[in-house]
Amino acid sequence: MTHVGFRNVVGDPTVPVTQWPYEALVATIERGTVGDWLGILREIERAPWGTVARRVTTYLGYARPYGVAPLLERTIARARTAAHAEERVQVAARVRELIGASGLSRAEFAAAIGTSASRLSTYASGEVVPAATLIVRMERVGTGAR
Repeated sequence: MTHVGFRNVVGDPTVPVTQWPYEALVATIERGTVGDWLGILREIERAPWGTVARRVTTYLGYARPYGVAPLLERTIARARTAAHAEERVQVAARVRELIGASGLSRAEFAAAIGTSASRLSTYASGEVVPAATLIVRMERVGTGAR
């Protein structure tokens, strides 16, 4: 990325995009080139709900810079979809880990957390993500803190 400077607003490429003022982010989107946008796009992919992604979403709520708006929106949507998928995988892995650590059969574990074995199977496969309160119950049963 090159040094980005527009009308008294400077985004220093040696400083993380997350530390840029909002005005530098907007100026880069509006007046920058593809090379200038790469840092923004990478940060959105790294943290789809982070400060930069939220600021870009806010900006796109009132401005539609030709050409770059769809690119930014697709990047945010794709990054969030990928993050959701990875989070589902992680939750499913944790459910399986807790079942194994409990020493109980799947049916016993399901009963101990107040659900059915078939529903537990959907959590363990990642097909369904359990509610946070159910994860707390799983943690209690899986770690022996009943």
